[in-house]
Amino acid sequence: MANVKELRVRIKSVGNIRQITKAMEMVASMKLRKVQARAQANRPYTEEVRGLVGRLASSSGSEERQPLFEKREQKTIGVFVITSDRGLCGAYNSKLLANLEAEIERLKTEFPQSKLKFYCYGRKGYAYLTRRKHDVEKYFVEPPLDKADFAAAKHVSTAIVADFLAGKIDSMHLCYTRFASMIRFVPTFETFLPVTSQAPQKLGSNPEKGRHYSADYLIEPDSATIFGLLLPRYLETLVYDSIVQSLASEHASRRMAMKGATDAATRMSKELKTEYNRARQESITKELLDIIGGASAVS
Repeated sequence: MANVKELRVRIKSVGNIRQITKAMEMVASMKLRKVQARAQANRPYTEEVRGLVGRLASSSGSEERQPLFEKREQKTIGVFVITSDRGLCGAYNSKLLANLEAEIERLKTEFPQSKLKFYCYGRKGYAYLTRRKHDVEKYFVEPPLDKADFAAAKHVSTAIVADFLAGKIDSMHLCYTRFASMIRFVPTFETFLPVTSQAPQKLGSNPEKGRHYSADYLIEPDSATIFGLLLPRYLETLVYDSIVQSLASEHASRRMAMKGATDAATRMSKELKTEYNRARQESITKELLDIIGGASAVS
């Protein structure tokens, strides 16, 4: 059993750690409330814009004339990875990077002759990829991920689209963590470029005559003008959604991790105090016995 002085030092250390983790939990909770509202408000808009672009492209047949719809031979595949800048957020980064490794293996199996290029937002992902000697084409550091807004998403989207149009990459995928709930975060890997169209939406059918009716769109002034204005906004929205989803997942994961650390420190402090009281009582009892023994010897 440790002596009383050692236990007192350990109790103080655990108490200090508990104060730090409790403060970090509160900060993460405050940040989560702000980012969660943005993520939940933006998600329906993102899904609606995604469906709109896909349906319009399919109905008008304009995807053949738009370079962002062009499907190419996969010589160079780009992956945009969003991780956190800081640690202490549980298994948030490790789960995402494990999913990334699985997707890398799948892409290498499916396209054995292709080359992978990575675009990073977040210090943890950049450090992970550089340690493993992957080709990091761009590393976005400004603004910091915590302060990323739609302007930052526009900057990222513009850089990626420029590389795609210049032929530096033949496709681009997003690797981020989708915020499903306060305790559930889903590592997500989805295609960003080329843009994919959807089948026309069916409005109804007449089974007796074997007829099916689909939605039809009148595009004015023309599809090229419409997509020239809509596609950049659509791609910026996808990037922004992936950023806010990742931020919400990061803060929720950090809040859970810090709450677990605070609870563990509380339990450890109670155990140490019990052990301290026991050691202190044993020391007092030993001193009393020594005093009684000395008095008996004198008498």
